[in-house]
Amino acid sequence: MRIQLDLDEAERREVTVADGRKEVVPYVGPIKVTCLGRTCYTGALVLGDRTLLGAVAMEDMDLVISPTKQQVTVNPESPNIPSAIVM
Repeated sequence: MRIQLDLDEAERREVTVADGRKEVVPYVGPIKVTCLGRTCYTGALVLGDRTLLGAVAMEDMDLVISPTKQQVTVNPESPNIPSAIVM
């Protein structure tokens, strides 16, 4: 996906993967992410062949996981426009 989107490497970051190994991987961005009509800007760690939507981007777009539907949905408490708590 990085190649398809022609994303430049901003820097390299160390990550710990699920089996406990540490790897240094490219960090690219900014990336505009749109999901269910909501948008945010974020960066991405490049590893593996899957695209994963992280918790920070989900929170920024005010999306939640619906376990019963097994899908990502808009926050039912703010269905029309993303909402955030700022202090």
